[in-house]
Amino acid sequence: MKKPTRTRRYVSGVARTKPLDGRLTSVVPLLTVEARLRRALRTHLHQLGFRRLEGGQLAPPDHSKDAFRQLHRAQRCDRLQAERTFILNHWPLLKDCFADGSDLDPTRVEPRLELVQADTWQSDLFRLAALTWSVPVSQGYGRRLRFLVWDDSNDKLLGLIGLTDPVFNLAARDQYIGWNAHDRRRRLVHVLDAYVLGALPPYGMLLGGKLLAALVGTQEVRDTFAEKYSGVRGLISGEVKPACLVMVTTSSALGRSSVYNRLRLDEYRLFRSVGYTSGWGHFHIPNGLFEAMRDYLQALGHPYANNHSYGNGPNWKLRAVRECLRLLGLNPNWLHHGVPREVFVCEVAKNACSYLRGEAKKPCYDDTPTVARVAAAARSRWLEPRAARQPGFATWRRSQLADLLGVSLPPAMEETGSKYPLAMR
Repeated sequence: MKKPTRTRRYVSGVARTKPLDGRLTSVVPLLTVEARLRRALRTHLHQLGFRRLEGGQLAPPDHSKDAFRQLHRAQRCDRLQAERTFILNHWPLLKDCFADGSDLDPTRVEPRLELVQADTWQSDLFRLAALTWSVPVSQGYGRRLRFLVWDDSNDKLLGLIGLTDPVFNLAARDQYIGWNAHDRRRRLVHVLDAYVLGALPPYGMLLGGKLLAALVGTQEVRDTFAEKYSGVRGLISGEVKPACLVMVTTSSALGRSSVYNRLRLDEYRLFRSVGYTSGWGHFHIPNGLFEAMRDYLQALGHPYANNHSYGNGPNWKLRAVRECLRLLGLNPNWLHHGVPREVFVCEVAKNACSYLRGEAKKPCYDDTPTVARVAAAARSRWLEPRAARQPGFATWRRSQLADLLGVSLPPAMEETGSKYPLAMR
């Protein structure tokens, strides 16, 4: 008579059938690690709506901004889940730094830049505010300048500016400058990339994002860079280079940008579009899947599992994903997600391109605007007209940020909190 069996138990990648008398009678192989990882990748990309093209590249379901936001959704959910404890601990302490709509007077907005130092309450505030972005924000790498942008008219947080070392290969930027490989290697030190740049609500409802973008090319940002990095020895080259900030790049997260395009303020052309990326990257691989891919590489003893220190080559994560796809027998062209990003440059120096090509001996900063000058122009150009057309910003409540942070905060957390004293700012 056939013995009755219990539910299978899974041990070390195999299914063991156990009869009621406790003896193991058979072993049934389960899916291998490779097969499970392949299945997880295919399932994830299918759920995002990606289509596979003839050459193996991926194509998004469509090219709308809502579709692009949806593609980032899994990555953002992973980030919010990983940061949940931080959010719950720091929201009560920092919530009063954010503005209600009633706090904002568009005619009096007065931005001020505060450089963020590591391991301070300001760095906690920068981290918390960046978590409200619909597209997950990176940590930056190499040289890094982080600014809290305060509105001195009400002592509330207006937005964030984060500048970091630029990517080494960016065709649209290099073609615009007219760089060859030698010039780029020598003079990329004079360029930064804006990896975080935007206004928080309710300022974003009044085109505050344009104001934040306009602040990138100001004297204050240029001088802060010079004070922190001029004459600093490079981590990779080991050379001391007389760095001066002449250009800042950025790219849109959601295809064509409405914030940076044709961004002018009085006589200043602040950002200009110089082209698009080709749609390669790894944003569509969320952290959970990437960690599984790293574990697989680690099990194989592959060096890409851990060589993520700064200086170990450009874009370690991209190379790790590509190698893992190859080892799994999948098409490395899955890294082509088909979401091009519009690339913009802000020329902080008037002769930025000629200086970066080595034709000019020193940068020209004639008539570089100050933060106060930009603010005055931005109020009349963007903030006040938008407030008159769309007065609904006044109904915004900072408690709505809890929804953007993806957590339901207990009511007690909304009622209590410890505001940092003004003297700390």
